[in-house]
Amino acid sequence: MKLIRYGEPGKEKTGVNIDGVNYDTSAFGEDYNEQFFENDGLNRLKKYLDENKVQLQKIADSERIGSPVARPSKIVCIGLNYKDHAEETGAPMPPEPVIFFKSTTALTGPFDNVIIPKNSVKSDWEVELAIVIGKKASYVEESEALDYVAGYCLHNDVSEREFQMERNGTWDKGKGCDTFAPIGPWLVTPDEVSDVHNLRLWLKLNGETVQDGSTSNLIFNVPFLIAYVSQFMTLLPGDVISTGTPAGVGLGMKPPVYLKPGDVMELGIDGLGTAKQQAVAYAKN
Repeated sequence: MKLIRYGEPGKEKTGVNIDGVNYDTSAFGEDYNEQFFENDGLNRLKKYLDENKVQLQKIADSERIGSPVARPSKIVCIGLNYKDHAEETGAPMPPEPVIFFKSTTALTGPFDNVIIPKNSVKSDWEVELAIVIGKKASYVEESEALDYVAGYCLHNDVSEREFQMERNGTWDKGKGCDTFAPIGPWLVTPDEVSDVHNLRLWLKLNGETVQDGSTSNLIFNVPFLIAYVSQFMTLLPGDVISTGTPAGVGLGMKPPVYLKPGDVMELGIDGLGTAKQQAVAYAKN
């Protein structure tokens, strides 16, 4: 299945994408949130679709597409998880996964604008594979880790490098700004992903390809990451783990290149859809 959410920010309805067409599932009566995943929501939704497929209503193409998961309890990110990205940033290869967080208020839709924060001069892009957790996970064995996956998503781990690296402390200051976590368009269930460790992921800036990698080059793979993160915190249903980015970010260019108002990022992952975001200047509401 390919799950979507659509409508105004904060008022999203649920849907599914079937054969390239978006259909409304709001009559199912549940959002795609922690309670949904915790209570076998995916299987119940599949049964609902089997019973109601001919009655599903198409969603207008004009509708905004939101994050395919409602606000999770946490967005956990893995840093420096591609060798080429670590090399381009001058960072040593991590002996263990680097963990940081994005604020849940950073979550936004895959086609929404990315707001360059107030006083930002080094906002950057990072295409990533994101994992959505399907059931409560604590001290998970690596051999069982994939049993905890609800699905996979496309994620742009937008980052402000000055806030992240030059403002003292952890990376989180540069990672959790508003709109810095565009996710989607779909949550794709594992049965539709033949090999999560062989997916091309790419990002274009203003039409020029700047990132073009493969999840085959992950330093720490998906089962390892789920098991590893679960040793330090309980992962709840609907939580997101973003698995890192390949080379081609603005920080690694010589000289570095950062987002400016009007820049357009287009990105995608095999089987997980494509997204498009325009950078806009911060404006006080």
